[in-house]
Amino acid sequence: MTQRPWLDHYPTGVEHELVAPPFRHMPDLLTAACTTYAKQIAFTQCMPNGMNGSLTYAEIDAHSDAFAAYLREELKLEAGDRVAVQMPNCLAFPIVAFGVFKAGCVLVNTNPLYTASEMTHQFSDSGAKVLVIIDMFADRLPEVVAATPIQTVVTVRISEFFPKPVAGVIRLVQKVWNRSLPKIEVEHTAFQAALARGRAQTGKAEHYLGGVTLDSIAALQYTGGTTGVSKGAMLTHGNLVSNTLQMLQMLGTNIREGKEIVLTALPLYHIFAFTVNLIGFFHMGARNILVPSPRPPGNLKRAFENYKITWTTGVNTLFNALLNERWFVDNPPRHLVGSAAGGMALHESVAVHWREVTDTPIVEGYGLTETSPVLTFNPLGGQVKDGTIGIPVPSTDIRCVKDDGTDAAVGEPGELVARGPQIMKGYWQRPEETAESMLDGWFRTGDIAEMDAEGYFTIVDRKKDMVLVSGFNVFPNEVEERIAAMDGVLEVGVVGIPDEKTGEAVRAYVVAGEKPPTPEQIIAHCRESLAAYKVPKSVRFVDELPKSPIGKILRRELRAEAVTSETASIETQGRELS
Repeated sequence: MTQRPWLDHYPTGVEHELVAPPFRHMPDLLTAACTTYAKQIAFTQCMPNGMNGSLTYAEIDAHSDAFAAYLREELKLEAGDRVAVQMPNCLAFPIVAFGVFKAGCVLVNTNPLYTASEMTHQFSDSGAKVLVIIDMFADRLPEVVAATPIQTVVTVRISEFFPKPVAGVIRLVQKVWNRSLPKIEVEHTAFQAALARGRAQTGKAEHYLGGVTLDSIAALQYTGGTTGVSKGAMLTHGNLVSNTLQMLQMLGTNIREGKEIVLTALPLYHIFAFTVNLIGFFHMGARNILVPSPRPPGNLKRAFENYKITWTTGVNTLFNALLNERWFVDNPPRHLVGSAAGGMALHESVAVHWREVTDTPIVEGYGLTETSPVLTFNPLGGQVKDGTIGIPVPSTDIRCVKDDGTDAAVGEPGELVARGPQIMKGYWQRPEETAESMLDGWFRTGDIAEMDAEGYFTIVDRKKDMVLVSGFNVFPNEVEERIAAMDGVLEVGVVGIPDEKTGEAVRAYVVAGEKPPTPEQIIAHCRESLAAYKVPKSVRFVDELPKSPIGKILRRELRAEAVTSETASIETQGRELS
């Protein structure tokens, strides 16, 4: 039997097991919120200059009903058909996502910054018949549509549902000043026209859900493709409903029904913001402040100034970036209740600084695309341990296993494996890879972790990111944490590079702040607290680090750069010798 020492650290009122969800599927959960909070504002889209538009819960309900009818009645889609959605955070996003669910179709979230080849892969792999895309990126459509099963394209404006004068100004700026609106050279339907056609239909959304259950696929959420080709994780209605309730259970009374204002800076197409912000906070009657892009961090200034933000979610790089903005430090959000971090390791130095500046808690959780995503959380109202990912959410078991499949001892590293109602159904059309991801019924995360005596887990690092120096394991997170704590360091990424003597050596890539340390000082600092084989052999200063859409540092690109630079160096030396 799996030991659960973490149960002793659940806050008062948190059940050990998740009760049976009171919803038949995702539309049940969404409609319940729309009925309860009908007149309240559900979403406000805030542009960097403060221009904004809003929709109530009742309006979201009506518009998503219309979009569901458009899909089923006008386009004749059937239950289970896939609909790709390629948009940044905007008011159209929840309408389309919820409409897809209500139609009994399957949502395929797609990064709007994808290249034509990445779009082609995802749409072909998923078999998506419909694409809803922001018009700013329509220049890729001729190449993509011709090579995929896409039959219908619906185009969305970034200013959908803004007051007409404001929307007109935004459109004018896009056309004339930014020139960010390419000509759309494929047959397409404007979003508002699609909604109008849906409203003209006599079909009712509830009629489309007759065969939809908690076990039905709700979304194909594609992995980042860090270990190979991107795969579609089949997330069911039950996965998403369960994980929403698991996450909210751990937050307890810290989330007040109908009263929260959450800043959504992370992209909604990413599983973190999709489940936590879009679904979780919507279920609780919160007002989501949608920011299309958090980069540069100054894009968030008007959102913080104009709205009484009570919650924010983000990744380490986002919180760190805000802490390096003078406007944020001088005038931190006065109504903030708490912040939730995920997506990558939250550096202890960032967590401490965030609490000092905002005088509010920040807690770290953990999950993956395949787990809907939340597996663990530091419990607000309970014991919070900085540097850990907290404890498993209700109805979730986690173990650390060694390479031979046996359980690692307390404090000993091993691959983190998990089971619970939030674990995906499998990878879309990839039975072999689905089987490889499981270990006797447990999902293999690919992350190396340790569990302490109280059941709190610490991610040591990604298994594939581990650096092997003379046979010794070096985990980049540990080295990054030491360097990030130094004054004058904004960001740091650590990778292994080839080395003739030790197999691999540690290299640190550093983004400098004011009065940065020298490479020699960084290396000396690491020697004070790290074993010799963990100390960086080299330090490179760079203007910026490569990041994923949510701000996670992409070590694979740093490794590629390191290999390229080393090869170039060898070639240069060879020419000099000849």
